[in-house]
Amino acid sequence: MNVDTPLLITFVVYILATTLIGFIAYRATRNLSDYILGGRRLGSFVTAMSAGASDMSGWLLMGLPGAVFLSGLSESWIAIGLVIGAWFNWLLVAGRLRIHTEYCGNAQTLPDYLTNRFEDTSKLLRILSALVILIFFTIYCSSGMVAGARLFESTFGLSYETALWIGAFATITYVFIGGFLAVSWTDTVQATLMIFALLITPVFAILAIGDFPTALSIIQAKTPDKLDMLKEMDFIAIISLLGWGLGYFGQPHILVRFMAADSVKTIPKARRISMTWMILCLVGAVATGFFGIAYFSDNPALAAGVAQNNEAIFMELTKILFNPWIAGIILSAIMAAVMSTLSCQLLVCSSALTEDFYRAFLRPNASQTELVWTGRIMVMLVSLIALVIAFNPNNKVLSLVSYAWAGFGAAFGPVILISLIWKRMTRNGAFAGIFVGAATIILWKTCLDHLGIYEIIPGFLFGIIAIVVTSLLGKPPSKTMKVQFEKADKAYREEI
Repeated sequence: MNVDTPLLITFVVYILATTLIGFIAYRATRNLSDYILGGRRLGSFVTAMSAGASDMSGWLLMGLPGAVFLSGLSESWIAIGLVIGAWFNWLLVAGRLRIHTEYCGNAQTLPDYLTNRFEDTSKLLRILSALVILIFFTIYCSSGMVAGARLFESTFGLSYETALWIGAFATITYVFIGGFLAVSWTDTVQATLMIFALLITPVFAILAIGDFPTALSIIQAKTPDKLDMLKEMDFIAIISLLGWGLGYFGQPHILVRFMAADSVKTIPKARRISMTWMILCLVGAVATGFFGIAYFSDNPALAAGVAQNNEAIFMELTKILFNPWIAGIILSAIMAAVMSTLSCQLLVCSSALTEDFYRAFLRPNASQTELVWTGRIMVMLVSLIALVIAFNPNNKVLSLVSYAWAGFGAAFGPVILISLIWKRMTRNGAFAGIFVGAATIILWKTCLDHLGIYEIIPGFLFGIIAIVVTSLLGKPPSKTMKVQFEKADKAYREEI
């Protein structure tokens, strides 16, 4: 049997299994709420694992290990920032957003929530927020497609273009069929696979060298600078890496998981499960890149693949260290990471187009069946645009993710966070926050990238300033808006 045959079989079985889940979810999808939000009936375990898997895309198994392999432990500041940001997101946003979206007209999407929260009859908030979602998610989706293409390219020796089509097709199929329920159920399976792969791979890399002290001694002898967490790190560099954590407050594909929880009481347990999973996965990803340094320093003849592309470190270690059958299962974790995040992103884009454009402006009286099928068509449309962007083989997964992550974090993070805790916030304040946050990211990346600071930090800061100043200078919120906020806030405090 050719060494690729076990890999091929495991991948085919995995893809067929996710498609089967899609068909099962199809039978449980009765209306648009089911398709884009699962009918708000996710339990704590599925909420936690789905939030984690949708967050940690292909960058977790490719971008982060690759960055650590290339530069050493100094890149682990990203992981620290993400853990801090995720914990505060669960603590400050998750429960409140679950309640407020229900009280704000049972909002199904973030644009829907903002429109109802601020009584925006002009629908300008809906249009702006939906446009921001489409722009940055299309870039984000392309990062997932690049990661999937790299996986199939490296594993089966396919051309980049062929690998891109195969990876995209595998994800699009079950999102198209099953919607939110399919995405959430598969996320739970994918999250389990990801944590298994990330914990076992660095352990086997260490054992292949000898033991833990031997691995450390190799790195110390050949690349001692990679042990230094402060290597080439000044204050701006550290703050920039920690700044990744700010992005959590504005990621629509994560926030929608909070909205879909069956109740606020689900959130604390989900937070504990999700944070445990996240920390273990990040430790495994950093360890994979770090001990990959030792392994390939000790085995330079095997390092051709990682020398060509540092983001292939996880894939190369897996193919070398494991039996092909086991390697197929472990490499499926990359497919799991890619599919889990890409599927969520496609669904959020589809939701924005269907709920916030099609139904809001074109077909307000459309039937539920029509809306569900419109959502499926929108999945295909966004996928094709993302594929066009991903066709550039020089794209790096981490760079695409960092730009989209910053865009969402700055545009929506301040708006969502402040809208849930400050009843004095106004519609114009929300509009200014989204516009200034998104514009700062684009302009900073275009004109001021040479300053070295991650654009999410000025974007988030300027977004907060825009919200507060515009809200205080303008007309205060209406009495009904304040009453609605107070009712939702009281309900939240009664349930926690």
